[in-house]
Amino acid sequence: MIQAGDVRKGVTIEYNGNVYVVVDFQHVKPGKGAAFVRTRLKNVVTGAVLEQTFNPSEKLENAHIETKKMTYSYNDGDLYYFMDEEFNLTPLNREQVEDALRFIKENDPVTVRFYKGSAFSVECENFVELKIVSAEPGVRGNTATNATKKAVLETGAEIQVPMFVEEGETIRVDTRTGEYMERVK
Repeated sequence: MIQAGDVRKGVTIEYNGNVYVVVDFQHVKPGKGAAFVRTRLKNVVTGAVLEQTFNPSEKLENAHIETKKMTYSYNDGDLYYFMDEEFNLTPLNREQVEDALRFIKENDPVTVRFYKGSAFSVECENFVELKIVSAEPGVRGNTATNATKKAVLETGAEIQVPMFVEEGETIRVDTRTGEYMERVK
């Protein structure tokens, strides 16, 4: 248990049957009336943001989120299998891995988050190297501006790349924004 007056950014709590991470907090002590804690909470499963005020002495339940480094093994229909270091397979459905699927391929390392033994999200590495399987040809002389074109990566994700990048090249992608970073030699 944690008192509402002791919450800080990054603390995970259980509130109204859901698990939230504290995104922002503010201790408010008005001239009249009792002090309170104003918080912004983000649901770790759905991503929904909730603004909530608490009495500083109110007790909140700590939520312990476990993170594991795992490897994406394979998919079978709508189930995607991830293996940990002890070679245990964890199946997850498409909704749980949808965001990470754009940038992971078999045998890529990922971070899987668990709450009370059940996985709820998958995050891939911040930067990944992927091959371009199709891209429009660049037009000669069109490299002076910041012109971009659409390219399809080996995972099926479509991103914008500079005109000089060609099909068959390997590029580095920032998975947080989905943006092209650089070509890989």
